[in-house]
Amino acid sequence: MLVLNLVESVTNALEVAMDQDKNVVVFGEDVGVEGGVFRATKGLMEKYGSDRCFDSILAESSIVGSGIGMAIAGLKPVVEIQFSGFMFPGYNQIVTHAARMRNRTRGLFTVPMVIRMPYGGGVRALEHHSESLEVLFGHTAGLKVVVPSTPYDAKGLLLAAIADPDPVIFMEPKRIYRAFKQEVPDEYYTIPIGKAKVLKEGNDLTVVAWGAMVRETQKAIEILEKQGHSIELIDLRTISPIDKETIIKSVQKTGRFAVVHEAAMTFGPGAELITTVNEGAFLYLEAPPKRITSNDTIVPLPKGEHHYVPDVNFITSELKTVLEF
Repeated sequence: MLVLNLVESVTNALEVAMDQDKNVVVFGEDVGVEGGVFRATKGLMEKYGSDRCFDSILAESSIVGSGIGMAIAGLKPVVEIQFSGFMFPGYNQIVTHAARMRNRTRGLFTVPMVIRMPYGGGVRALEHHSESLEVLFGHTAGLKVVVPSTPYDAKGLLLAAIADPDPVIFMEPKRIYRAFKQEVPDEYYTIPIGKAKVLKEGNDLTVVAWGAMVRETQKAIEILEKQGHSIELIDLRTISPIDKETIIKSVQKTGRFAVVHEAAMTFGPGAELITTVNEGAFLYLEAPPKRITSNDTIVPLPKGEHHYVPDVNFITSELKTVLEF
């Protein structure tokens, strides 16, 4: 059993996949020699050679487009977009080709590729480095969107994404890359894409979160439970497809629902999740569902970032309004 943080778990998953399947290739900006800006691919070029792990040019459209061609031709590319806010030059390739190839060719060609990207704030980064854009991909048919929140999940979900016959957007919460360590099996294992995890059972309120917001929400729940509340926490894990069954079943038990996410509120993932609850558990609700999110603004520069990303105090206060309705 290994003891790894989240970014180490990503590295280990890539090693396991590359050991198991010679068709797995890894590339992106600074991915080879430097091992990636966060060192998620550290040592892979030395171990597997520059044919299987290499640096790309600084052009996201080329990175994604090359990966699509490789995937159609039989390889299993895992490409890295250095920060999620840099993905827009490659967005055209993702939504017009990667996501549509299966449908366009009536199943003759698929695109078994993974697009990894660190996302989210909390590290006091520069402009275009801290976006939380999962809704853009979740809205696009043909894509799966995965967000791990623990080292164990990061390895299992990444291996499942690499094995998937269709394109997967793998969004890594960089704020918690090195926040904590966890036991992770050293062998190959997968976690099903599209299946949420109930982290903690409760009776008074259902809360859904993902990525770095899971840890912040756990801290808020600890505060509220000391005040006598019983709260169920679900780690969504996958933005698309959504595990509606787990969420609806939980809300039918608790009668209350809140969602915590780092993305902006308007048209965000929380709106879809609340719709899911309204359609599947409306008659069980004892309070209006609540979105606890970042603001509808551009992500501030470092000095203002702490006013933007939901913190423990804000989450605690907002959850309390649902519990006391």
